[in-house]
Amino acid sequence: MPVICSSEESLYRPEVTRWRNRMKLMEPLGEVVVILPCSMKKPYSNSKSHQKFKRATKGYQELILTSPFGICPREMENTYPIQSYDVAVSGDWSYEEKKIAGDLLNSYLDNNSENKEVIAHVSGGYEEVCREYLEDCTYTAIDSKPTSSDSIYNLRTELKKYKKVKRRDRVLNELRSIAIYQFGQGAEELISEYVVAKGRYHRKIFSNHEQIALLNKDIGLYSLNLQGGEKLAEIGLKVVEIDFDLKTNTLFSPGVVKADNNIIPKDEVVITRNGEVVGVGKAIISGKEMEENKNGIAVRLRHRKK
Repeated sequence: MPVICSSEESLYRPEVTRWRNRMKLMEPLGEVVVILPCSMKKPYSNSKSHQKFKRATKGYQELILTSPFGICPREMENTYPIQSYDVAVSGDWSYEEKKIAGDLLNSYLDNNSENKEVIAHVSGGYEEVCREYLEDCTYTAIDSKPTSSDSIYNLRTELKKYKKVKRRDRVLNELRSIAIYQFGQGAEELISEYVVAKGRYHRKIFSNHEQIALLNKDIGLYSLNLQGGEKLAEIGLKVVEIDFDLKTNTLFSPGVVKADNNIIPKDEVVITRNGEVVGVGKAIISGKEMEENKNGIAVRLRHRKK
């Protein structure tokens, strides 16, 4: 479903502010970060401009500047809501847009103990953000035309100075970044070094030969299996505790003893009883409402122990 962002008030939509808050937890890979402009087509890789960019930047960390979301690391571009927002790309940025994107850009670049080199392959308002908020940056777009042959050649030449990131490291970073975005800080532990992703579109995520989740590429988020629920419960995220024997695929609020107050509607959650995982599913209401409500559905279960 498209997320319509037609005015500056869109900067403060709940899903937009949540996105920006979670981007503060992301870390860049490799020696260099390439900053790119957004596109009207979503995901960005479907646009002609980004197809040109990707051929030049393959193996390097890409970061897309956009408003109202601020930033989008390339590995997150298929994740809701960034994969379906609708906004006019004019190239003109207001003071508020530039400040929000600039602050988030600096936060992202500082989220690593290693100093990162930065290449800004941008023009217009995107370039203004970089020049105002970044102290040290190399600009590679020629004549304010990032997609021109000369600009792409300039970008390729600059990138030859740096090592590419190994494909396996990029895959693990993508899977962990999605987990952090979806479940919160610490959720990267859901994806171990031995995780394997299988499938050309929707990807089944296996750990020690057991499927822990399905990565739904239509929304870029995980659907948990019971084994994945057990791992998430160990981390202590998105847990709903009950005090009765679960015998149906619908959990009602009166049976909830305690729920993670960070749970919001449509979140993937883990149901536990006496410390044992008994089900996983999708939240219908917030965690706080689960604890307070005297009636109504709290969670629709996908899998439960029988």
